[in-house]
Amino acid sequence: MNAVSPRARFVRGFVLSTLALGIALSASLLLGAGDVSAVQAAKALFGNDDSHAWFVVSELRFPRTCVGIVVGALLGIAGNLLQTVTRNPLAEPDLLGISASATAAVAIALLMGADLVAIQVWVAVVGALCGCALVLAAARIKGVGNDPVRLVLAGAALKGLLVSLVSLILLIDQRTADEIRFWTIGALAGRGFDQLASVQVPLLLGLVLTVIIAKPLATLALGESVASSLGQRPRLTRWLTLIAVALLSGVAVALAGPVAFLGLIVPTLARGMVGPDIRRSLPLCALLGPAIILLSDVIARLVVPPSELPLGVVTAFMGAPILVAVVRLRRTPFGQAKG
Repeated sequence: MNAVSPRARFVRGFVLSTLALGIALSASLLLGAGDVSAVQAAKALFGNDDSHAWFVVSELRFPRTCVGIVVGALLGIAGNLLQTVTRNPLAEPDLLGISASATAAVAIALLMGADLVAIQVWVAVVGALCGCALVLAAARIKGVGNDPVRLVLAGAALKGLLVSLVSLILLIDQRTADEIRFWTIGALAGRGFDQLASVQVPLLLGLVLTVIIAKPLATLALGESVASSLGQRPRLTRWLTLIAVALLSGVAVALAGPVAFLGLIVPTLARGMVGPDIRRSLPLCALLGPAIILLSDVIARLVVPPSELPLGVVTAFMGAPILVAVVRLRRTPFGQAKG
């Protein structure tokens, strides 16, 4: 039997991912915890003059859905970049403490009297950049970077320290607690186009940088010596990747708070569809990330109506089994069996 060509695998994966995103997008617009049913929402979309249903769909669900699409794409892409540059299938912004670094940076800035709207995005990006630097430093320590589990444990220690710091800040400063509590656990509720407009500069910078480094990263995945012989500069590629991950993760945290495991789930699924080449898996991450986060958000709305679960709780339930499965494979980065 002839093996499926990489191009055919990509086309098939792209079609399936697009279909999944279409289903998730429809569910996000039609389903919710309020008193507007899916039928009423569908009729409102197709011109029914039910003003209440139209308000819920257009003013509440649609902006929230747009934010979910952006956050899902950013976290999926950031996870893929991070896993590729560290050559570690367990690397992802939340597990390695990068999202927690961004959250802690915002909390510290608020404690010092900064205005949340004015500083949130860039402070989150700087915090994520510091987290990325620590991750890359840990990945280059002998015995840590070569072991996926040890690197995750190092990230978990960093995350635990930063979460404790944020909790302490929330306890001692009521103003900070009131302004930051609503997004420290990950949520799309209350997000809209105003928040998207505030992050457009770092968002565009991160996406442009991702396009620039995709080819060098694909070469770096073959090994530093091979990359150097092909004219690439591995150290520069790592630093540019660090900056891209910081921009993407910082924007995602600024929009929706830390969303657990999404950066792990999405690249794992994308590579399963098209293989390890980041130039093929990145487009799928940009589709699968929004699909998964929108479906998770729909579940968060429907489980305990009329209230909602935090989005981060739902993604944690989805991601934890995948984390266990990847660890149980007992493999080194990107499928090379251990000796």
